[in-house]
Amino acid sequence: MRHKDTAALRELLKGYREADEKDVHPTDQQERLPMPPMEVRRGGETIELPERDASPLGAMLENRCSLRSYDGGPLTLEEVSFLLWAAQGVKAVNQYRTLRTVPSGGARHPLELYVFVNNVTGLAPGAYHYLALEGKLERLGCRARQADQLTCALAGQEFAGKAPACLVWTAVPYRSEWRYDSHGHKDILLDAGHSCQNVYLACEELGLGCCALAAYDQEAMDELLGLPTEVTDSKEAEFTVYACCVGRPR
Repeated sequence: MRHKDTAALRELLKGYREADEKDVHPTDQQERLPMPPMEVRRGGETIELPERDASPLGAMLENRCSLRSYDGGPLTLEEVSFLLWAAQGVKAVNQYRTLRTVPSGGARHPLELYVFVNNVTGLAPGAYHYLALEGKLERLGCRARQADQLTCALAGQEFAGKAPACLVWTAVPYRSEWRYDSHGHKDILLDAGHSCQNVYLACEELGLGCCALAAYDQEAMDELLGLPTEVTDSKEAEFTVYACCVGRPR
């Protein structure tokens, strides 16, 4: 039995949509109100912590950042393959779940992963779907002026739309609802964060740069991916929830 608020909860997972003027209000920042504290202090005793270990993982975490400027050079197919595996790679499959490179609530893994290719050696420009169970790419085709359309769908962020590659995560909510009903929606967004953080660390390993993107036009991005927007309340519903552009640092 699906929860009566499932449709509304699914809408909370989505990105930006055009709002009526009456629904648009200035933020507190725009109103120049004081910024909230960056940290909560509870008044307890403070204890010094040891210096961080200078391990390779520690260096990767230290260097991790969002990079929005790329040198224009192509990525290799091997690099893209590693990024996709890091984000959603399958390590094992059992009766009702997959074990992957990232955690997921109940191992439901309700995400699908796509990549828009603009400049990758060995891949024609276009949109591709990552078949995680097989470790393969499924070509979906290429739109005319794809980079410009992608920029538009990514809220006008030109650096992202014209990056060599842009990963896009979509949610298939019923995969989590099947087990958790309305409690599964929180896990979906947590899972997307886990997956994208792996991309950041994989980029550090490969000497690449990336930038996560939560700002996108929901209808435009879903349409670019050819998703069935008319079945948003069905078990087959799928829609964009996150994106990340990748390139070689300038």
